[in-house]
Amino acid sequence: MSTDRHDKRVSTPLPHSEGLWDESSPSLEGRDRVGLSLFELNSLVREVLETTLDNDYWVEAELSEVREVRGHCYMELVQKELFGNTPVARASAKCWQRTWMQLQPRFEQATGQTFHAGLKVLLRVHVNFHEAYGFSWIVNDIDPTYTMGEMARRRQEIVRQLKEEGVFDLQRELELPLFCQRIAVISSPNAAGYGDFCNQLSDNDFGLQFYVKLFPATMQGEGVEQSIIEALNSIYHYSDTNSLNNLTPSLRGRDGVGLGLPFDCVVIIRGGGATADLSGFDTLALAENVANFPIPIITGIGHERDESVLDMVAHTRVKTPTAAAAFLIDYLAAVLTRVNDCQETITSYVSRRMQIEQLRLQRVAERIPVLFSLVKSRQTARLDQLFTRMTALSSQKLSTLNHQLSTLHAQLSPLVERKLLRERHRLDLLTQRAKGLDPDLLLRRGYSITLKDGHVVRLASDLQPGDLLETRLSCGTVTSEVKEPHPCPPHREGIVKVPSKSQ
Repeated sequence: MSTDRHDKRVSTPLPHSEGLWDESSPSLEGRDRVGLSLFELNSLVREVLETTLDNDYWVEAELSEVREVRGHCYMELVQKELFGNTPVARASAKCWQRTWMQLQPRFEQATGQTFHAGLKVLLRVHVNFHEAYGFSWIVNDIDPTYTMGEMARRRQEIVRQLKEEGVFDLQRELELPLFCQRIAVISSPNAAGYGDFCNQLSDNDFGLQFYVKLFPATMQGEGVEQSIIEALNSIYHYSDTNSLNNLTPSLRGRDGVGLGLPFDCVVIIRGGGATADLSGFDTLALAENVANFPIPIITGIGHERDESVLDMVAHTRVKTPTAAAAFLIDYLAAVLTRVNDCQETITSYVSRRMQIEQLRLQRVAERIPVLFSLVKSRQTARLDQLFTRMTALSSQKLSTLNHQLSTLHAQLSPLVERKLLRERHRLDLLTQRAKGLDPDLLLRRGYSITLKDGHVVRLASDLQPGDLLETRLSCGTVTSEVKEPHPCPPHREGIVKVPSKSQ
């Protein structure tokens, strides 16, 4: 650190300079009346500041803006409320090129990240006031240990909040599928680490096949957080059933996808770039997204010195992309070994079982002839007994049925004869009655039938003078005309009966 100025860790209040502004001073008496030019006033301010604040001061502040112009670093410093985001103090600061060329690499090497907005820093500054450009602090030194402590405090605060939310250990509660081969990779497509990862997977010593799908993301700079979250969302909503067509060509060869998400795990890798600017992996939003992701996430972001919050909440943390590939190969190789062991165990068990069953079959085959002969003798004797019994039962049943038939025959004959006699007598009576009702017989006895319009005339009251009548006799018919009908008395009209052909 520079030692050309006095080093003070606390701010020194601006001393009063009442003598300079005393209205009775002869040197200012005329000027008060005619006024100062802006340059003269600014020169006076610069003189007062350089005279009063002639030491270096260590100041704690947050960087609200950082930019480099022609090798110089320009900063905007801010101090916020203790329990809010409202600024209570602001100031501009500058670090000249010669000093910045020394401070920047030292800061990035110590903290593992770039000098960017949002960091809390401890700067050694001295006052600078220029008549044309105004007030600013000139940065002479930066204490990276303060920023590292602040980063650790912020990391601890994120971890505490994740534990309070109950999501810190969610990833470690997940289990990697036994056949972890379908891998979603979040990385920069041009990163050397991604190429090393794919090459190591495809050239493994076991001949295992992996199926990789890249979801590009920014892996350094201020866009890391949002880029990785968007990649995770893309993986979550990735449901193309033909997804294997989009896998790395050298790693294809498997048909179909599993249920739910088409991937077994997610690998977040970063390699081939600078070791600085890893602060994007220490954010609450990214940690929450990773912790709540439904499939295991493996990280290999190439940061060997420290562990990021992303590493803490991930299912598995390795140092580099090649280490992530080695982990997946070893895991699947262990599964392959288990499968081979199980195969050998099953084969051995089946072989022993087949030998045992073969011996049992041989013993059974040897016993079958003896058992068959014994069973045959027993069944033959049983069939003979059943035949004899069935013969006796059949004879007995036939005898019983013959006796029943004989009894029925003896009972039915008299009944049938009596029934036939009654029916013959009834038939004779009906025949005689039918003969007595024959119209021809009545006509031969002297009766006649009178018809009007083809209908039998029973009552004289049904006739009118002039009606033509047809009278049928025993032999022939007579046609006559009614001159005057003479009806029966009313009291006899209902009892007069005229023989008709229908009767």
